[in-house]
Amino acid sequence: MLAQGDAIRRRDSAGVLEKLRDIQSEMAERHRLEAERDELLQRASTLLAVGAGDVDIDVLAALGPGEEADTARAMSAELKGLFNEIERIHIENRVLVRQELAFLDHLMRAIAGTPQGGYTVSRATTTLQPTYATAVDLRA
Repeated sequence: MLAQGDAIRRRDSAGVLEKLRDIQSEMAERHRLEAERDELLQRASTLLAVGAGDVDIDVLAALGPGEEADTARAMSAELKGLFNEIERIHIENRVLVRQELAFLDHLMRAIAGTPQGGYTVSRATTTLQPTYATAVDLRA
């Protein structure tokens, strides 16, 4: 996720696409792990005679040795922290992508000579006169 944000900031479209493929592979792996997790929760709920929704780290940790329970709780807390960080970075990347798309839209409109209208003090839509972008200064 961090590498994708870096690629977006560098405006490296090939890098963004490469990172997107990596993310898609990661999502497939997460789907597999989630299915495995669901199966384990179902087995634990059957063994404990409780609902699958009632099986959490504390219930599972109570079944094992104290040392393993402490390790499991610590790993669970670390995982929750990582999920929060991933969510924060994902939101940040979405904002960056939206900004880049808005900028590209602005550039495309300027090149095409069809700028977007704005608002006046009375909030009525106005039509702007087209301005044309040129790569060469034609004034003599």
